[in-house]
Amino acid sequence: MINILKLCVGADSVEDLIGWHESQRAHWPQGQTIHVTRMWPKREVEVLDGGSLYWVIKGVILARQRISDLRQVDLGDGISRCALVLDAKVIRTEAAPRRPFQGWRYLDPADSPRDLPMGRAKDDPLPPALAQALAEIGLR
Repeated sequence: MINILKLCVGADSVEDLIGWHESQRAHWPQGQTIHVTRMWPKREVEVLDGGSLYWVIKGVILARQRISDLRQVDLGDGISRCALVLDAKVIRTEAAPRRPFQGWRYLDPADSPRDLPMGRAKDDPLPPALAQALAEIGLR
């Protein structure tokens, strides 16, 4: 099993990510949650063996979604892309700082932040800058 790490461009919070997914569901079959990326994972079998897409929001990993399928899509420009079919449920994770990067990266399960306990996931989120500062010193 291997995870994928991706920047969540344009989102300031996990709530923004959830709102974006809700607004996009009407564009995909059966209202699925899909994120399209240019590159197809070479480690497809490992990704589909329980992998998740971990979202980096404002420089901090804050959430993940399970990847249930990979599909080839063409958005009308003749370029083949990879559609990551995601579980609709967004799972909050412990904050883990990450530097900016382009595209996506593989994320080893041993390096993946843990899920927040169910009760704690409903807590008001910390501002991203504070969550990053706490994560950098190992307090969150």
